[in-house]
Amino acid sequence: MSKLETPMTRWYWQQVGGTLVEEFCAVRRSRTCGTRLLDGVIIKGEEHRIARQSEVSVEGKEIVIIQAKANRLGMYLLGQAFFSAQLMQRFHPRSIESVALVAVDDDVLRPLFEQYPGMRVVVCPKEALVDANRDGRDKL
Repeated sequence: MSKLETPMTRWYWQQVGGTLVEEFCAVRRSRTCGTRLLDGVIIKGEEHRIARQSEVSVEGKEIVIIQAKANRLGMYLLGQAFFSAQLMQRFHPRSIESVALVAVDDDVLRPLFEQYPGMRVVVCPKEALVDANRDGRDKL
């Protein structure tokens, strides 16, 4: 993640609660495919903390996938958010919500994305970025 997207992800996690896994590896690299990292996965109802992927299991849990971009909502990010939910099915969570987290909304693309169950767009307020960055560093 970048210096801008990490604070966005942590801001959203502060709103939702649960356990956050940053840079969740949904697919490992092989000869036939590349690594697929998700900006964040939140396990709802779990302890409020940042965890390593090796410390948690999402099986049977309610999860929120976060794909963040510190720009206007675009088709690239929407594709990441949509297909991330498909990739996470292999981990057998109870439910999956996929969030495209952005700095600026797009009133044409948002309704197209949100017509699918479990897909949401969230706009991170700019003033939250400084606080999220400071809070995140304090917790690591």
